[in-house]
Amino acid sequence: MKENQGQELTHFDADGNAIMVDVSRKLDTERVATASGKITLSQDAYDRVKSGSMAKGDVLGVARVAGIMAAKKVDSLIPLCHPLAVTKITIDFVYHDDLRQIEIVAVVGITGKTGVEMEALTAVSITALTIYDMCKAIDKAMVISDICLEKKTGGKSGTFIRPE
Repeated sequence: MKENQGQELTHFDADGNAIMVDVSRKLDTERVATASGKITLSQDAYDRVKSGSMAKGDVLGVARVAGIMAAKKVDSLIPLCHPLAVTKITIDFVYHDDLRQIEIVAVVGITGKTGVEMEALTAVSITALTIYDMCKAIDKAMVISDICLEKKTGGKSGTFIRPE
């Protein structure tokens, strides 16, 4: 059986036209989304980012701020997303030395009428792109990968946790 079989796509009207979903009658609930992604770097770039010795400065600090800023602007980037007053955004990093990989984990929260999955996914994406931008002078072969929703809570559909 396909996941979500029988559910309708919500961003289209009966004639197939794109619409912004009307959430005006929905109740405010606490909603949290966690997304993650990875960026793989050359050994030199990885070591410089980890030690904080990249010529452009604190790569992860700048990338964290970029991801936070992006999460607050999703409605300007993705046409049918609602403008949201998010109440929490955190971005953390996990080093995977054996893979020369930095894992990015974003958590976004709100008390509102719609979820923050797109905000969390955008935060991860822009964080990774900022790392790429700040390191591209020494490593143009970086790979951004595995951006996905890990977990979401709240709302009518309840809790989602990515299967292993």
